[in-house]
Amino acid sequence: MTLEEFSAGEQKTESDPDNVVLCLLAADEDDDRDVALQIHFTLIQAFCCENDINILRVSNPGRLAELLLLETDGSPAASEGAAQPPDLHCVLVTNPHSSQWKDPALSQLICFCRESRYMDQWVPVINLPER
Repeated sequence: MTLEEFSAGEQKTESDPDNVVLCLLAADEDDDRDVALQIHFTLIQAFCCENDINILRVSNPGRLAELLLLETDGSPAASEGAAQPPDLHCVLVTNPHSSQWKDPALSQLICFCRESRYMDQWVPVINLPER
C-alpha cells in the first residue's frame, strides 16, 4: 500500500475506525535499510496504536503476495516484466462486523497480537519462509 493509499484509508478509518482490525507491515532485509520506509512504518504504527488497531510485522513481502494470491509463479503479474507487483508494505485488514468474529483464523491472529502485547512485544513478527 502506498502512502497515498494509506492516507485515503486513514480518512475512511476516521469515520469508521472499528472497520480496521489488523495492520500488516511487510518488509524484507533490504527494506530494513530504507530510512523513508522505516519512518513510514513508525507513522503507521502510531496511527494504529492510537486507534486500537492490531499490528503485525511480516517478513518476505513476496511470499505474502503469494499467500494472498496476488502473485504466483504462473500468474500474468509474475510473467509480465512491465507489470509492477503490488506494494504490500502496509496492508489494512478490515472486518465489516468487527463485533462478530466470523473468521476463526482472523480471531486467532488477533489473539496472537493481544498476547504479544501482554508480553511487551508491541509489534509481533512472523517470518514467512520461502517455498
